[in-house]
Amino acid sequence: MKEAARRAERNILVLYLARKDPRISLLAKIFIVIVVGYALSPIDLIPDFIPVLGYLDDLILLPIGIYVCTLLIPEDILEELRAKSEQLKDLEQSIVGAAIVVGLWVTVIFIIGLYLVNFAE
Repeated sequence: MKEAARRAERNILVLYLARKDPRISLLAKIFIVIVVGYALSPIDLIPDFIPVLGYLDDLILLPIGIYVCTLLIPEDILEELRAKSEQLKDLEQSIVGAAIVVGLWVTVIFIIGLYLVNFAE
């Protein structure tokens, strides 16, 4: 399940990159916008709180949409976008790591500042 989720996440990133590529047909771009929008949207066709059925749309509709989109994109462009998405993934991880470290330092400084203000009173 985790591997399928990672693959879907990677494919959504590839499709997101494809929507701006001028070599992609208009029909493919329309499908890409629909699939990526649906994947990122907090609103599902079937709400997730409905037992079993709530997750079926994520398990069936999303992979079908991704598959259709990848069929509409030429294979050479798709491979190029996959390589680009891997580079972005590495960059994203380093940015997230840096943001966490900076966030921790800001939090520590804020707590120390609050302590000093309260101590001075």
